[in-house]
Amino acid sequence: MPDKTPVDFWFDPSCPWAWMTSRWVLEVEKVRDIEVRWHLMSLAVLNEDRLEELPEDYRDFLENRAWGPVRVVAAAAQKHGADVLGPLYTALGTRIHNKGEAPMEAIAGGLADAGLPADLIDYAGQEDFEFDAELRASHKEGIEKVGQDVGTPVIAVPGPDGEQIAFFGPVVTPAPKGEEAARLWDGTVAVASVPGFYEIKRSRSKGPDFSNL
Repeated sequence: MPDKTPVDFWFDPSCPWAWMTSRWVLEVEKVRDIEVRWHLMSLAVLNEDRLEELPEDYRDFLENRAWGPVRVVAAAAQKHGADVLGPLYTALGTRIHNKGEAPMEAIAGGLADAGLPADLIDYAGQEDFEFDAELRASHKEGIEKVGQDVGTPVIAVPGPDGEQIAFFGPVVTPAPKGEEAARLWDGTVAVASVPGFYEIKRSRSKGPDFSNL
């Protein structure tokens, strides 16, 4: 049986759109021969040099709610290995997005759900973050594949010639299931594989819908 296609997925645990896309790609794992490999990126890092240009509510999110979860996930990966990224993301995301818990409550519960030490929560407020270089390196690896004018998630897959094809998104709500998830995957990979293809877009008419997660 041929090896599964590796799919590299960069996420910020606080981003609701990345959460939606991550649940979709896990659904794709059930119906296509792919294997997701998780990596961190950070909306706070991405936007740190342009905070004054951003709306006040989004700036508040970046400064006061986005740093904690991503620091805790980065610390967990450094201290306990990259294999914890997927389970911890699921635990945190379920609490942050599906249940609407506040960041520190979600972190405490998510660490317990993922079977990780409770004291990892101490990294959430560590401004002189011990693993800042590693977090930024992971962020840089993902964002350099698609450019600075996108956000999270970033997905990278092997192209026809073996080189990685990377794209932002897809942005979708709610997360498709079954063969609908497979069709979206097939189409996304197909258009991304065309040299010179950059973007298909339409205005969003609804926010993240977590009702089927």
